[in-house]
Amino acid sequence: MSEFSEESSSAKRAEEFLQVFKKGAEFTQSLLKENERLRYQILKLKEPAAQDMPSPAQLEELQRLRQQVAELEREKQEILDRIKAVEEENHDFANRYVVVESENNMLANLYIASYQLHSTLDFKEVLQIISEIVINLIGAEVFAVLLLDEKTGKLELAGHEGIDVSALPPIDLGAGVIGRAGQTGENHFVEDIEAYELDYSQPMACIPLKIKEHVIGVIVIYRLLEQKRRFADVDYELFTLLAGHAATAIFSSRLYSESERKLSTIQGFINLLTK
Repeated sequence: MSEFSEESSSAKRAEEFLQVFKKGAEFTQSLLKENERLRYQILKLKEPAAQDMPSPAQLEELQRLRQQVAELEREKQEILDRIKAVEEENHDFANRYVVVESENNMLANLYIASYQLHSTLDFKEVLQIISEIVINLIGAEVFAVLLLDEKTGKLELAGHEGIDVSALPPIDLGAGVIGRAGQTGENHFVEDIEAYELDYSQPMACIPLKIKEHVIGVIVIYRLLEQKRRFADVDYELFTLLAGHAATAIFSSRLYSESERKLSTIQGFINLLTK
């Protein structure tokens, strides 16, 4: 409701600024016409009447007209300055509106993505949804989802897009850029994305998947889509939110899968005993 009120208020102010602009333009045209008329009268007064010198009354009138012209010129400049200020403010409002609209769209997309992540307990579906989010919202073209194997302590490939699987073996926690991100739980980004060249041991970005402080995996990004040159400010917020939601969805789906397997095993034993 507050966002709607703010947009309505912005629209109202923009309309008021437009009216001021129109009135200012009309008044400026009027001033220009009056200015032209006064200049014409001054020229007439400057012309000698029958080669005679102007009378004191004519000189006084000429001085008055000159002062009036100067005053009109000053008023015209003030109006032009006000119109310029209004135009700049309108331009600023337009830019702010674009930013707010972009952020609103991103939040809506994030809400939909979060809903999708928590709408299923199927592990493969969760991985597929994470891949779609990384492609569609972040704009990644080549990336991988690595999950921690608690028994071996290694980050193993669970999902990917455009990856040469043989070039990305299991990674020990603490080993290299990816291993350190998995161990510390801190995001990693290269300093110069535009100069970056694909290197499986040195990804463009590492986003640990965390439940509180416990890391269960890492999303690594190696290349962005062609139309995306760099990460936007909102992307970094998206990384943080995505890491938490994706980690929770993966953890829940894993528990569900394990419980389903155990239940199936127990049911098998029961069937054997009852027979």
